[in-house]
Amino acid sequence: MLFWLSVFALSTLLVMLIFRYRATLISHVPNPIKSLFPSLGHYTPLSTFEDQANAGLSSTNFDIEANIRDGDSRAGLDERSTQEILAIMRRERVNFDQARLIRHNEYLAANGIDPSGMPLDAKAVTRL
Repeated sequence: MLFWLSVFALSTLLVMLIFRYRATLISHVPNPIKSLFPSLGHYTPLSTFEDQANAGLSSTNFDIEANIRDGDSRAGLDERSTQEILAIMRRERVNFDQARLIRHNEYLAANGIDPSGMPLDAKAVTRL
């Protein structure tokens, strides 16, 4: 009985870990296997400025296309941030600039700062 309980617990732990790290694991799955399961292929990394501009990650306030025209040698924007912004754009149905603002405000809130830039900590000294 204890053996089967241990097998069940380890199997459950494995499934939870796979679910938690699915985005990382999917990028390591070979393309022939991805073609068998089309639902796995929805994630494609955007590693260059051209790919990011084509995905809608450019605006007049944040002009990636100027980087392309100027021949910028960098690889592109941060991949994790890019995916977060694309997820916000899909979830909230907003444009690129609004999604960047939402992500920035979420980042500030996670670090105890309100959108105006003032700390939310009651013990913080804001004036001398």
